Amino acid sequence: MSDLTHFNQQGHAHMVDVGDKSITARVAVATGVITMQADTLQMITEGRHKKGDVLGIARIAAIMASKRTPDLIPLCHPIGLTHVDVSFSVDQEASQISCQVRTETRSQTGVEMEALTAVQIALLTIYDMCKAVDRGMCMTRIRLLEKQGGKSGHWQAADA
Repeated sequence: MSDLTHFNQQGHAHMVDVGDKSITARVAVATGVITMQADTLQMITEGRHKKGDVLGIARIAAIMASKRTPDLIPLCHPIGLTHVDVSFSVDQEASQISCQVRTETRSQTGVEMEALTAVQIALLTIYDMCKAVDRGMCMTRIRLLEKQGGKSGHWQAADA
């Protein structure tokens, strides 16, 4: 288990010590997709949902989730986010909505977990708001696309 940083020499979970790490600009970009019935997507895009602006509410939920990540992920460090950008793209043909989140900070540790958490909560919010008309929605392809900053430098998914 020595390659897994969240375990100590005895194999017990612990919060990684980032105290000696340099404060650097860090960025993470994550994405995910929710697929639904065509009628559900049309209701969202036309703004006919009785609960309101589905994507607007999902955007706010994603931003809130990014700020609450250390409350949800036990060994995640609390960090000061300097920017969170949430965008949605609609694919009518595939009957799906893609969510992309970019998180930024100047810190001693990265912001990948914040971006990934934000994407998942955005998609869950869409599901929650629309489940009364479409319980078969499916959230998939949630993943990190890119990270920048820190000792490991820049990483990008091969197909990003």
